[in-house]
Amino acid sequence: MDEFQMDSGFATINGAQICYEIAGQGKPFVMIHAGVADSRQWNNEFPHFAKRFRALRYDLRGYGKSEPVEGEFSHLQDLTGLLNYLHLDQPLILMGCSMGGGLAMDFALMNPSKVRALIMVDSGPSGLELDTPGPDELFAEAEKAYTAGDLDRVAELETQIWFDGMGRTSAQVIQAMRQLAYEMNRIALSHEAKGLGKRNPNSDRPAAEHLSELDMPVLVIVGAQDIPYMSAAADYMVDKIPYARKVVIENAAHLPNMDHPGKFQQVVAEFLDGVTL
Repeated sequence: MDEFQMDSGFATINGAQICYEIAGQGKPFVMIHAGVADSRQWNNEFPHFAKRFRALRYDLRGYGKSEPVEGEFSHLQDLTGLLNYLHLDQPLILMGCSMGGGLAMDFALMNPSKVRALIMVDSGPSGLELDTPGPDELFAEAEKAYTAGDLDRVAELETQIWFDGMGRTSAQVIQAMRQLAYEMNRIALSHEAKGLGKRNPNSDRPAAEHLSELDMPVLVIVGAQDIPYMSAAADYMVDKIPYARKVVIENAAHLPNMDHPGKFQQVVAEFLDGVTL
């Protein structure tokens, strides 16, 4: 990060301390992490794209260094507050993974004039229900471990589900990335176990029913080894969103940018090169 100035700190947003990092110059590019991660999910993408854009990544409330607090909140209100705090008022590039993608989409639907392009990574619109198979035994075992208070076991099981993915073993993935995925999720689980705060929906309008309103370029990225729901959700979005296209990253699961950083950055860069920013 030595080649450009980076600012980091905590912003007081809706009663919580939201940890953020922002660097680079140009159009704002906001990166929103998955619900099993924190802003370190973007360790490779953040410095890479800060060479071209004003890049922002942050820990959502209850993740990473952004501690949960008492009171009602929504991630959309927190995002809006952080953007105002940092004076990011140009049309944004929004990139979100999983839960972060749903948040980015909700923001785009509520603020269409403020979003220039949307990148959905292994994500889906709120309100979308699909009948797809999944690793139900692992999900059930993780729920049982959480009830028993064994957060280490939960983190390991969820790393198997979301990072190793379908049809891959833990030995077939990048070990340093797997360890980071485990650590990020373990911290999120410890925050969740504190039982602080009440999370409200981002919107009372399910995004799945309003995809035709997304009048902007949308890139849908999905890892080939993610659970079937994510592939089906990607197809659903491409079918319903006017200017959407899909890219599948092979040998990658729910956090494909961590599986193949170089390939992921290439896919995103080619998409943005085709967008009039």
